[in-house]
Amino acid sequence: MTSFNPADVRLPYSHFIGGKAINSGEKMDVIRPSDGQAYASVSIADMDLVDHAVENAWQAFKQSNWATQSPRDRAKVMKRWADLIAADVAVLAPLEAMGSTRPISAATQWDIPFCAEGIRFFAEYADKCGGEVIPTANGSLGMTITEPYGVIGAIAPWNFPLVMASWKIAPAMAAGNAVVLKPSEMTPFSVVRLAELAIEAGIPPGIFNVVQGDGLVGDAICRHPRISKVTFTGSTKTGALIMKACAETGTKPVTLELGGKSPQLVFDDIKNIDKVARRIAGAITTNAGQVCVAGSRLLVQKGIAEQLVSRISEIFSEMVSGPTWQDNTTLSPIISAKEVGRIDGVVQRTVQQGGEVLVGGCPLNKDNHFFYTPTILTNVNMSMEAVRDEIFGPVLCVETFETEDEALNLASHPSYGLSAGLHTADLNRAMRMVKALEAGTVWVNRYGRSWDFAIPTGGFKSSGIGKDLGRYAYEANQKTKSVLIDFTEDDE
Repeated sequence: MTSFNPADVRLPYSHFIGGKAINSGEKMDVIRPSDGQAYASVSIADMDLVDHAVENAWQAFKQSNWATQSPRDRAKVMKRWADLIAADVAVLAPLEAMGSTRPISAATQWDIPFCAEGIRFFAEYADKCGGEVIPTANGSLGMTITEPYGVIGAIAPWNFPLVMASWKIAPAMAAGNAVVLKPSEMTPFSVVRLAELAIEAGIPPGIFNVVQGDGLVGDAICRHPRISKVTFTGSTKTGALIMKACAETGTKPVTLELGGKSPQLVFDDIKNIDKVARRIAGAITTNAGQVCVAGSRLLVQKGIAEQLVSRISEIFSEMVSGPTWQDNTTLSPIISAKEVGRIDGVVQRTVQQGGEVLVGGCPLNKDNHFFYTPTILTNVNMSMEAVRDEIFGPVLCVETFETEDEALNLASHPSYGLSAGLHTADLNRAMRMVKALEAGTVWVNRYGRSWDFAIPTGGFKSSGIGKDLGRYAYEANQKTKSVLIDFTEDDE
């Protein structure tokens, strides 16, 4: 049993700068989404504290041996850090689950191990990626040298606090950079524990820093002259503001994983409707749909539409809502009462536009406003809000098609292109569709990421710029210097 009492969880201090946990700044309440209770307060950084964190990171980058030591030695320290994280699951998992939307069973079995393994993965790149020799004329040598940027500004979301933070800090630090991370003010504490474990592992003080705050703090990180690159996961709207801030203060490079409205295409040649139904249901109810790659649009061939949707409805009805600290919870809470209202507003406006609620379509009950009933909307099209806009909740929009061309037309979104799912037994069709779908990631006969960290993730269109995970993420945290050496003898 992994259930726990939230009253027993020790909370770390708010910020972690220069190897020390500190409290500084005005306080704000932090609300548990499971029951709507304020369970803690967090200190919000002011501009002076942001500047202190960035300068501390810069001095650590310049004065410690983090960037200049043997890459293999840097990798060893990061692997030791990953081992400490994995061994700390009894502390980290309750800390992660209590204040977030992640059930304790998911945090224990997936979030903490995935975070640790991601750090191990990027540590291995430290001595395996670098410059190259370039073909040049006789008598000269051309080559490229890779170097860390310096200080990376990272802004992580609330939906997977530890996992998303690790995607940003691991490649940046493995490449030799220092990091200033701002977690969401709604899920502030678990990453501070990561920073404590980094010091225990031997990472120099100041290489990994955490500052708490809202959008103003994130904007200050983006605009700070010592920040050389920014990485962010979140909404497309906020991503545009981050690009603007970076462009106005030195045209810093950015990596942005942004919104999605991902289609799942199901053809009538699938062999097992129940298996596919469970896959589709999981793709929209995992973390209560609060996932950037949530499979929120079901496009199904007409011949099997009724049977498939009926089975998905049954699966939805089997889900168990409850506090994240209970290990039988299978339906996560929504992060805030405000978000519950926003989700419900999208559903109700879509109904007014002509959509029909087949299942759900309302908050779970009047006494617990942080949960939303898994919902299926039919009779919808791209002109309607629920189909057009990212909902970030457990709402599945269903459309039907007859031909491949019709399926591709429905799958295309005017703004988003983050991911797509394809379910078919026809290999030829699968390859045709993979090439034609406008998405940064296409999953065939599955939906969701695996432990294959080598596969990059990132979107097309307004779904982002650059890639998380894989070699691309590591290389995005280094700058390239070109060198040309002439070694011919002097004519004199």
